[in-house]
Amino acid sequence: MKHQRDESGQWLAGLSKPMLSLRTFLTAHDEMQRRQARRMAINATDMQALRLLDLHGEMGPTELGRRLDLRSASVTVLLDRLEATGYVERVRDERDRRRVTVRALPDALELLFDTWAPVVRALDDVGHGLTPEQQEVVSAYFDQMSAVLAGDVVEY
Repeated sequence: MKHQRDESGQWLAGLSKPMLSLRTFLTAHDEMQRRQARRMAINATDMQALRLLDLHGEMGPTELGRRLDLRSASVTVLLDRLEATGYVERVRDERDRRRVTVRALPDALELLFDTWAPVVRALDDVGHGLTPEQQEVVSAYFDQMSAVLAGDVVEY
């Protein structure tokens, strides 16, 4: 399939206004995530790992690597870095000493919260500024977009 460019030379000509806004939002989010990671003196992938551990709780290195789309060796290096900073710990299973679980430490989660809370609150203020009807439309749009991304429906 040949992709078209718009008059400015950008790929994917004819994108809807919501899609263009979403693309701008995602770019701003990526840049902000890198800034937030720098504030914590870690890189963006380390930040993603901490956010996953905060969201889903402790998990094995294999599961963390799958969620981050990293190879085993890269996960080991990532965990070594986060462990050295005191942000995570590896815990051996009592019954099966070969099994290791990774858990974010409370101080790391507190720092993560302190770093992100002002941003989340500011974004939430935007949502609270919408009428209930507008909130429903925006929520439906994001729910549909999330379903598309979660379904992995795009063929490459």
